[in-house]
Amino acid sequence: MARILPFQSRRLPTDDEGGGTLRFRTVHGYRRAYRIAGEGPAILLIHGIGASSVTWSPLIAQLARTHTVIAPDLLGHGASEKPRADYSVAAYANGIRDLLGVLGIERVTLVGHSFGGGVAMQFAYQFPERVERLVLVSTGGVGPQVSPVLRGVSLPGAALLLSLLELPGADLPVRAVVGLLRLLDTGLGQDAPELMGLVEALPDVWARTAFIRTLRSVVDWRGQVVTMLDRCYLAEGMPTMLVWGDRDSVLPVDHAFTAHQAMPGSRLEIFGGAGHFPFRADPTRFVGLVEEFVRGTAPADWSAERWRQLLRAGRPGEEAFVGELERRYREASERSAT
Repeated sequence: MARILPFQSRRLPTDDEGGGTLRFRTVHGYRRAYRIAGEGPAILLIHGIGASSVTWSPLIAQLARTHTVIAPDLLGHGASEKPRADYSVAAYANGIRDLLGVLGIERVTLVGHSFGGGVAMQFAYQFPERVERLVLVSTGGVGPQVSPVLRGVSLPGAALLLSLLELPGADLPVRAVVGLLRLLDTGLGQDAPELMGLVEALPDVWARTAFIRTLRSVVDWRGQVVTMLDRCYLAEGMPTMLVWGDRDSVLPVDHAFTAHQAMPGSRLEIFGGAGHFPFRADPTRFVGLVEEFVRGTAPADWSAERWRQLLRAGRPGEEAFVGELERRYREASERSAT
Protein backbone atom coordinates (compact mmCIF):
# COMPACT_ATOMS: atom_id res chain seq x y z
CA MET A 1 0.00 0.00 0.00
CA ALA A 2 1.31 3.45 -0.88
CA ARG A 3 1.99 5.98 1.84
CA ILE A 4 1.08 9.59 1.04
CA LEU A 5 2.63 12.10 3.40
CA PRO A 6 2.14 15.87 3.23
CA PHE A 7 4.68 18.05 1.49
CA GLN A 8 7.19 19.78 3.75
CA SER A 9 9.77 21.94 2.05
CA ARG A 10 13.11 21.23 3.72
CA ARG A 11 16.71 20.92 2.73
CA LEU A 12 19.69 19.06 4.09
CA PRO A 13 22.85 20.77 5.24
CA THR A 14 25.80 19.77 3.08
CA ASP A 15 29.53 20.32 3.38
CA ASP A 16 29.75 20.92 -0.36
CA GLU A 17 26.85 22.52 -2.17
CA GLY A 18 27.96 20.78 -5.34
CA GLY A 19 27.67 17.41 -3.65
CA GLY A 20 31.33 16.42 -4.00
CA THR A 21 34.18 17.29 -6.32
CA LEU A 22 33.56 16.71 -10.01
CA ARG A 23 35.95 14.14 -11.45
CA PHE A 24 36.60 12.93 -14.98
CA ARG A 25 37.44 9.68 -16.74
CA THR A 26 37.78 9.03 -20.44
CA VAL A 27 35.73 6.06 -21.63
CA HIS A 28 35.72 5.06 -25.31
CA GLY A 29 37.42 8.35 -26.11
CA TYR A 30 34.78 10.55 -24.46
CA ARG A 31 35.27 12.50 -21.26
CA ARG A 32 32.77 11.39 -18.60
CA ALA A 33 32.13 13.57 -15.55
CA TYR A 34 31.01 12.09 -12.24
CA ARG A 35 30.95 12.71 -8.52
CA ILE A 36 31.96 10.09 -5.99
CA ALA A 37 31.96 10.26 -2.21
CA GLY A 38 31.92 8.07 0.87
CA GLU A 39 32.64 4.41 1.58
CA GLY A 40 30.47 1.33 1.86
CA PRO A 41 27.86 -0.36 -0.35
CA ALA A 42 27.55 1.49 -3.65
CA ILE A 43 24.60 3.70 -4.59
CA LEU A 44 24.48 5.08 -8.14
CA LEU A 45 22.34 8.20 -8.74
CA ILE A 46 21.12 8.73 -12.32
CA HIS A 47 19.71 12.16 -13.17
CA GLY A 48 16.94 12.99 -15.63
CA ILE A 49 17.01 14.48 -19.10
CA GLY A 50 18.65 17.90 -19.37
CA ALA A 51 19.93 17.72 -15.79
CA SER A 52 23.27 16.65 -14.31
CA SER A 53 24.78 15.21 -11.14
CA VAL A 54 24.20 18.62 -9.51
CA THR A 55 20.51 17.70 -9.18
CA TRP A 56 21.54 15.27 -6.42
CA SER A 57 23.69 17.80 -4.52
CA PRO A 58 21.44 18.02 -1.43
CA LEU A 59 21.65 14.23 -1.02
CA ILE A 60 25.18 13.09 -1.81
CA ALA A 61 26.91 14.18 1.39
CA GLN A 62 24.24 12.57 3.56
CA LEU A 63 24.12 9.27 1.68
CA ALA A 64 27.93 9.17 1.65
CA ARG A 65 28.00 8.84 5.44
CA THR A 66 27.34 5.10 5.03
CA HIS A 67 27.68 4.42 1.30
CA THR A 68 29.91 4.91 -1.70
CA VAL A 69 27.82 7.35 -3.76
CA ILE A 70 28.43 7.73 -7.50
CA ALA A 71 26.57 10.41 -9.46
CA PRO A 72 27.58 10.63 -13.14
CA ASP A 73 26.80 13.32 -15.66
CA LEU A 74 25.29 11.24 -18.44
CA LEU A 75 26.89 11.64 -21.84
CA GLY A 76 25.51 14.81 -23.43
CA HIS A 77 24.73 16.33 -20.03
CA GLY A 78 26.49 18.48 -17.47
CA ALA A 79 30.27 18.46 -17.78
CA SER A 80 30.44 15.23 -19.80
CA GLU A 81 31.20 15.45 -23.50
CA LYS A 82 28.32 16.00 -25.91
CA PRO A 83 29.20 14.19 -29.13
CA ARG A 84 26.95 13.27 -32.03
CA ALA A 85 26.16 9.86 -30.57
CA ASP A 86 23.57 7.29 -29.53
CA TYR A 87 21.48 8.77 -26.72
CA SER A 88 19.06 5.87 -26.25
CA VAL A 89 18.34 4.32 -22.84
CA ALA A 90 20.21 1.17 -23.90
CA ALA A 91 23.30 3.19 -24.84
CA TYR A 92 23.20 5.01 -21.51
CA ALA A 93 22.93 1.69 -19.67
CA ASN A 94 26.05 0.50 -21.50
CA GLY A 95 27.86 3.71 -20.61
CA ILE A 96 27.06 3.31 -16.93
CA ARG A 97 28.29 -0.28 -16.97
CA ASP A 98 31.58 0.84 -18.50
CA LEU A 99 32.03 3.73 -16.06
CA LEU A 100 31.46 1.34 -13.15
CA GLY A 101 34.01 -0.98 -14.71
CA VAL A 102 36.58 1.81 -14.86
CA LEU A 103 35.86 2.67 -11.22
CA GLY A 104 36.09 -0.99 -10.15
CA ILE A 105 32.55 -1.17 -8.76
CA GLU A 106 30.79 -4.50 -9.28
CA ARG A 107 27.25 -4.07 -7.89
CA VAL A 108 25.11 -1.06 -7.05
CA THR A 109 21.78 0.09 -5.72
CA LEU A 110 20.40 2.17 -8.60
CA VAL A 111 18.48 5.38 -7.95
CA GLY A 112 17.06 6.85 -11.16
CA HIS A 113 14.94 9.95 -11.67
CA SER A 114 12.60 10.49 -14.65
CA PHE A 115 14.58 9.57 -17.80
CA GLY A 116 17.25 8.30 -15.40
CA GLY A 117 14.68 5.89 -13.98
CA GLY A 118 14.24 4.47 -17.48
CA VAL A 119 18.02 4.12 -17.75
CA ALA A 120 18.10 2.39 -14.35
CA MET A 121 15.43 -0.10 -15.45
CA GLN A 122 17.25 -0.71 -18.73
CA PHE A 123 20.50 -1.29 -16.83
CA ALA A 124 18.75 -3.78 -14.53
CA TYR A 125 17.33 -5.55 -17.59
CA GLN A 126 20.64 -5.71 -19.45
CA PHE A 127 22.89 -6.37 -16.46
CA PRO A 128 20.75 -7.84 -13.65
CA GLU A 129 23.76 -9.49 -12.03
CA ARG A 130 25.15 -6.03 -11.24
CA VAL A 131 22.07 -4.58 -9.53
CA GLU A 132 21.28 -4.99 -5.84
CA ARG A 133 18.15 -2.80 -5.65
CA LEU A 134 16.12 -0.30 -7.68
CA VAL A 135 14.79 3.06 -6.52
CA LEU A 136 12.72 4.63 -9.30
CA VAL A 137 11.78 8.27 -8.81
CA SER A 138 9.05 9.74 -11.03
CA THR A 139 10.33 7.32 -13.63
CA GLY A 140 9.71 7.32 -17.34
CA GLY A 141 8.74 4.26 -19.35
CA VAL A 142 5.38 3.47 -17.75
CA GLY A 143 2.56 5.05 -19.76
CA PRO A 144 2.48 7.25 -22.87
CA GLN A 145 1.34 10.32 -20.92
CA VAL A 146 4.00 12.99 -20.57
CA SER A 147 4.02 16.79 -20.31
CA PRO A 148 2.80 18.55 -23.50
CA VAL A 149 5.92 20.70 -23.28
CA LEU A 150 8.16 17.67 -23.84
CA ARG A 151 5.94 16.37 -26.64
CA GLY A 152 6.27 19.77 -28.30
CA VAL A 153 10.06 19.84 -27.97
CA SER A 154 10.23 16.46 -29.74
CA LEU A 155 8.71 17.98 -32.92
CA PRO A 156 10.69 19.10 -35.98
CA GLY A 157 11.79 22.71 -35.66
CA ALA A 158 12.16 22.57 -31.88
CA ALA A 159 15.92 22.97 -32.16
CA LEU A 160 15.45 26.28 -33.99
CA LEU A 161 13.05 27.57 -31.35
CA LEU A 162 15.35 26.52 -28.51
CA SER A 163 18.25 28.29 -30.23
CA LEU A 164 16.45 31.57 -29.49
CA LEU A 165 17.53 31.08 -25.88
CA GLU A 166 20.99 32.19 -27.01
CA LEU A 167 19.69 35.72 -27.49
CA PRO A 168 20.31 38.20 -24.68
CA GLY A 169 17.36 38.33 -22.28
CA ALA A 170 15.60 35.43 -24.00
CA ASP A 171 15.20 33.63 -20.70
CA LEU A 172 13.17 36.46 -19.19
CA PRO A 173 9.82 35.39 -20.71
CA VAL A 174 10.52 31.82 -19.59
CA ARG A 175 11.24 33.02 -16.07
CA ALA A 176 8.01 35.02 -16.12
CA VAL A 177 5.97 31.98 -17.18
CA VAL A 178 7.62 29.74 -14.59
CA GLY A 179 7.03 32.39 -11.94
CA LEU A 180 3.37 32.62 -12.90
CA LEU A 181 3.01 28.83 -12.71
CA ARG A 182 4.50 28.94 -9.24
CA LEU A 183 2.25 31.82 -8.19
CA LEU A 184 -0.81 29.90 -9.41
CA ASP A 185 0.32 26.89 -7.37
CA THR A 186 0.43 24.54 -10.36
CA GLY A 187 2.22 21.22 -10.50
CA LEU A 188 4.94 22.63 -12.78
CA GLY A 189 5.25 25.58 -10.42
CA GLN A 190 6.30 23.16 -7.68
CA ASP A 191 9.46 22.49 -9.67
CA ALA A 192 10.27 26.10 -10.65
CA PRO A 193 13.95 26.12 -9.51
CA GLU A 194 14.68 22.81 -11.25
CA LEU A 195 12.91 23.90 -14.44
CA MET A 196 14.94 27.11 -14.60
CA GLY A 197 18.10 25.07 -14.14
CA LEU A 198 17.23 23.07 -17.25
CA VAL A 199 16.46 26.22 -19.24
CA GLU A 200 19.77 27.80 -18.25
CA ALA A 201 21.66 24.80 -19.68
CA LEU A 202 19.99 24.91 -23.10
CA PRO A 203 21.70 27.99 -24.65
CA ASP A 204 24.77 25.76 -25.06
CA VAL A 205 24.30 24.45 -28.62
CA TRP A 206 25.91 21.09 -27.86
CA ALA A 207 23.81 20.59 -24.73
CA ARG A 208 20.71 21.58 -26.69
CA THR A 209 21.46 19.07 -29.45
CA ALA A 210 22.09 16.28 -26.94
CA PHE A 211 18.90 17.20 -25.07
CA ILE A 212 16.77 16.91 -28.22
CA ARG A 213 18.43 13.67 -29.33
CA THR A 214 17.87 12.15 -25.90
CA LEU A 215 14.27 13.34 -25.74
CA ARG A 216 13.41 12.01 -29.19
CA SER A 217 14.74 8.58 -28.23
CA VAL A 218 11.87 8.25 -25.73
CA VAL A 219 9.18 10.82 -26.65
CA ASP A 220 7.32 11.83 -29.81
CA TRP A 221 4.26 14.03 -30.43
CA ARG A 222 1.97 11.31 -29.02
CA GLY A 223 3.93 10.85 -25.80
CA GLN A 224 6.41 8.30 -24.46
CA VAL A 225 7.45 5.74 -27.06
CA VAL A 226 9.20 3.18 -24.81
CA THR A 227 7.76 1.01 -22.08
CA MET A 228 8.95 -1.31 -19.36
CA LEU A 229 5.56 -2.79 -18.55
CA ASP A 230 5.91 -5.84 -20.79
CA ARG A 231 8.96 -7.07 -18.87
CA CYS A 232 8.31 -5.85 -15.34
CA TYR A 233 7.79 -9.46 -14.29
CA LEU A 234 11.56 -9.88 -14.56
CA ALA A 235 11.89 -7.61 -11.51
CA GLU A 236 10.65 -10.46 -9.31
CA GLY A 237 13.21 -10.88 -6.54
CA MET A 238 14.69 -7.41 -7.17
CA PRO A 239 13.99 -5.10 -4.20
CA THR A 240 12.27 -2.12 -5.83
CA MET A 241 10.95 1.14 -4.40
CA LEU A 242 8.91 3.64 -6.41
CA VAL A 243 8.84 7.29 -5.31
CA TRP A 244 6.52 9.91 -6.81
CA GLY A 245 5.13 13.36 -6.13
CA ASP A 246 1.34 13.48 -6.23
CA ARG A 247 1.45 16.80 -8.12
CA ASP A 248 3.82 15.65 -10.84
CA SER A 249 2.92 17.50 -14.06
CA VAL A 250 5.62 15.86 -16.16
CA LEU A 251 4.82 12.18 -15.53
CA PRO A 252 1.48 11.78 -13.72
CA VAL A 253 1.30 10.00 -10.37
CA ASP A 254 -1.14 7.58 -12.02
CA HIS A 255 1.99 5.96 -13.52
CA ALA A 256 3.26 5.20 -10.02
CA PHE A 257 0.30 3.00 -9.22
CA THR A 258 0.50 1.24 -12.60
CA ALA A 259 4.21 0.47 -12.14
CA HIS A 260 3.62 -0.64 -8.55
CA GLN A 261 0.99 -3.13 -9.70
CA ALA A 262 3.21 -4.38 -12.52
CA MET A 263 6.39 -4.88 -10.46
CA PRO A 264 6.13 -7.88 -8.12
CA GLY A 265 6.84 -7.02 -4.50
CA SER A 266 7.60 -3.34 -5.14
CA ARG A 267 7.13 -0.62 -2.53
CA LEU A 268 5.45 2.71 -3.32
CA GLU A 269 6.04 6.03 -1.55
CA ILE A 270 4.05 9.13 -2.54
CA PHE A 271 5.24 12.62 -1.55
CA GLY A 272 2.09 14.63 -0.94
CA GLY A 273 2.21 18.11 -2.50
CA ALA A 274 5.49 17.47 -4.36
CA GLY A 275 5.98 17.74 -8.12
CA HIS A 276 8.38 15.97 -10.49
CA PHE A 277 11.38 16.31 -8.13
CA PRO A 278 10.23 14.79 -4.81
CA PHE A 279 13.84 14.28 -3.68
CA ARG A 280 14.40 18.03 -4.02
CA ALA A 281 11.09 18.93 -2.41
CA ASP A 282 11.84 16.94 0.75
CA PRO A 283 15.44 15.65 0.69
CA THR A 284 15.38 14.70 4.36
CA ARG A 285 12.52 12.28 3.87
CA PHE A 286 13.98 10.97 0.63
CA VAL A 287 17.39 10.20 2.13
CA GLY A 288 15.71 8.53 5.09
CA LEU A 289 13.66 6.33 2.78
CA VAL A 290 16.66 5.28 0.71
CA GLU A 291 18.74 4.48 3.79
CA GLU A 292 15.90 2.52 5.36
CA PHE A 293 15.24 0.67 2.11
CA VAL A 294 18.89 -0.36 1.75
CA ARG A 295 19.13 -1.46 5.40
CA GLY A 296 15.84 -3.33 5.31
CA THR A 297 16.27 -5.33 2.11
CA ALA A 298 18.75 -7.98 1.07
CA PRO A 299 20.55 -7.42 -2.24
CA ALA A 300 18.95 -9.17 -5.20
CA ASP A 301 20.18 -12.74 -5.50
CA TRP A 302 20.42 -13.06 -9.27
CA SER A 303 21.06 -16.34 -11.01
CA ALA A 304 21.13 -17.27 -14.69
CA GLU A 305 18.82 -20.22 -14.06
CA ARG A 306 16.20 -18.08 -12.32
CA TRP A 307 16.39 -15.55 -15.16
CA ARG A 308 15.79 -18.33 -17.69
CA GLN A 309 12.81 -19.58 -15.71
CA LEU A 310 11.23 -16.13 -15.65
CA LEU A 311 11.80 -15.62 -19.37
CA ARG A 312 10.37 -19.02 -20.26
CA ALA A 313 7.32 -18.47 -18.08
CA GLY A 314 6.80 -15.06 -19.69
CA ARG A 315 4.52 -12.30 -18.54
CA PRO A 316 1.76 -13.54 -16.25
CA GLY A 317 -1.54 -14.31 -17.97
CA GLU A 318 -4.11 -11.65 -18.60
CA GLU A 319 -6.24 -12.97 -15.72
CA ALA A 320 -3.64 -11.53 -13.34
CA PHE A 321 -3.84 -8.09 -14.89
CA VAL A 322 -7.18 -6.38 -15.14
CA GLY A 323 -8.56 -2.88 -15.51
CA GLU A 324 -6.05 -0.10 -15.79
CA LEU A 325 -2.97 -2.28 -16.02
CA GLU A 326 -4.49 -4.31 -18.84
CA ARG A 327 -5.15 -1.09 -20.74
CA ARG A 328 -1.54 -0.02 -20.18
CA TYR A 329 -0.28 -3.27 -21.67
CA ARG A 330 -2.40 -2.72 -24.77
CA GLU A 331 -0.94 0.77 -25.16
CA ALA A 332 2.55 -0.54 -24.57
CA SER A 333 2.18 -3.12 -27.33
CA GLU A 334 2.46 -0.30 -29.89
CA ARG A 335 5.72 1.00 -28.47
CA SER A 336 9.35 -0.05 -28.53
CA ALA A 337 10.53 -1.99 -25.50
CA THR A 338 14.20 -2.52 -26.30
